Amino acid sequence: MTKPDIYLLGRAEAEVDRLKRQILNLAPDSRAQLDRIGIKRGEHVVDLGCGPGGVLHLLAEHVGPTGSVLGIDRGSHFVELARHFIADRGLPQVELREGDAYETGLPRASFDGAHMRLLLVNVPEPERIVRELVSLVRPGGWVANFEADYLPHCLDPPLPAWSHLIEAYAAYARAQGIDLSVGRKIHRLFRDAGVIDIEVDAILHVFPAGHERRWFPRGLIDNIRDKLVDGGFIARADLDKEMAALESHLSDPAVQVTSNLFFRLTGRVPE
Repeated sequence: MTKPDIYLLGRAEAEVDRLKRQILNLAPDSRAQLDRIGIKRGEHVVDLGCGPGGVLHLLAEHVGPTGSVLGIDRGSHFVELARHFIADRGLPQVELREGDAYETGLPRASFDGAHMRLLLVNVPEPERIVRELVSLVRPGGWVANFEADYLPHCLDPPLPAWSHLIEAYAAYARAQGIDLSVGRKIHRLFRDAGVIDIEVDAILHVFPAGHERRWFPRGLIDNIRDKLVDGGFIARADLDKEMAALESHLSDPAVQVTSNLFFRLTGRVPE
């Protein structure tokens, strides 16, 4: 039975705003991955967990006006926002549907390629989604996954408050059955699903003073602060105190903020 929607970071407006900024921030990294695949004009591709836009515009660029892109997301609000995102960019070859990434109900082996970005790190049972994604691709078609591994995210000089906050966040994720280090394991998940010719690289960014992504650690906690407190993962007073310390630390231009790891995988479904 498919579990209820427990997307880790929720679907409130704060998460919508974060995802909209992420579209721009991660576009160069995603574009480089898609360029390497060799996507052909006219291909029909699917994107699972597309959110309010994700990489739909990049996929549309690669398949061109004669191809098609189907974006699937479980959140009706995300789907509606993605429709506006696509309409604003004049991309009629992109279609959006509300659907379950665990069980899409789409015809097997019906797409030339399938993609997902930053979905597995936010949901339980990632192996089920990987198997579903692979099953949608025709023999010889491609798969691509862009996934996070949150645990390396670090500040220097280190900040005990951030260590406490990320520990509470990780404990909350574990309680939902979610693996924050899934990025480093995607090569195994796709290999177990039968994918061949797997290639993986990893990206790490250092954010200078003034860069928007320096504030990612704050947003990560802000989006679920009530859940952390209500679940007993951290006391409200401790959360407020440590968030204030984190805010001050991130504001200091002498502090180096290093991103989490991003793993980019590509592979092929056997003929």
